[in-house]
Amino acid sequence: MKVRLNFTLRAAKDLAELARDTGRRKRLKSVQKALGLLGTSQRHPSLHTHKNQSFSGPRGEEIFEAYAENKTPAAYRIFWFCGPEADSITIVAITPHP
Repeated sequence: MKVRLNFTLRAAKDLAELARDTGRRKRLKSVQKALGLLGTSQRHPSLHTHKNQSFSGPRGEEIFEAYAENKTPAAYRIFWFCGPEADSITIVAITPHP
């Protein structure tokens, strides 16, 4: 099912910073591909989507983590939750894995 992607200010800033850094073009491409997959299939096998137990959304929503990269030092992750509309998800952050 195709969904609309909403971005928090933090997620939009994370994506913009990644796009500005010419040394991370490959990572940007990986993040863009993962965002495209999230828009069509949040459970796509390459995303390795799973619930994040560490924190919740602004209204107590379950936060999920999707892989933009795997088996890479400081691999990028995308944190998101369902909503606010039934046909949308909200991207909370796009960050390197600690």
